[in-house]
Amino acid sequence: MKRSEINQAIVSSGKFFKQGGWTLPPQPRWDVTDFGLGNFKNYGLILINLAEEAEYCEKLMYAAKGQTTPSHTHKKKKEDIICRTGELVIRLWANDPAHDMGQGVFQMKVNGEFKDFKSGDELHLKSGERVTIEPGIWHEFFPASDECIIGEVSTANDDLNDNFFSDPNIGRYAEIDEDENPIVKLLSDK
Repeated sequence: MKRSEINQAIVSSGKFFKQGGWTLPPQPRWDVTDFGLGNFKNYGLILINLAEEAEYCEKLMYAAKGQTTPSHTHKKKKEDIICRTGELVIRLWANDPAHDMGQGVFQMKVNGEFKDFKSGDELHLKSGERVTIEPGIWHEFFPASDECIIGEVSTANDDLNDNFFSDPNIGRYAEIDEDENPIVKLLSDK
């Protein structure tokens, strides 16, 4: 991913945050990723860490229509994914979707109430709605709206050791081509 593309993503998402009345904290910790796939337009996500504590974390995320966060799971992290602005679609599986034949049935909390799901089901969240994702549930998400602000509140976050992607070619962070100076330091910057 080019640094110029990262800088542009930060500027454009920052405008959308501001337009929606989302005031970011002083010196926010930014993360812009294409998941190592080199295709930010189709597989991209912008994340801002709002709280990073030993017991919990909170993130604010941004995605534009066409951007998917690829299917993954966590062995330890339990998280609430909240649609803050726009409409968010989340696909859910009981097992790795590369091997899941749609046989798994499971329950998850949606807006605090348990609902039944079959592997591969899509959940549509409107602004203000949330889903609680337990460890071991596979999920991917993307906006149905032109732009989407997504919240995450979770148990402690370990991006390097607790993100397991269905596609073995996926990495958590983007490889960066430094074609211009960064406008902010990313979580992955050394």
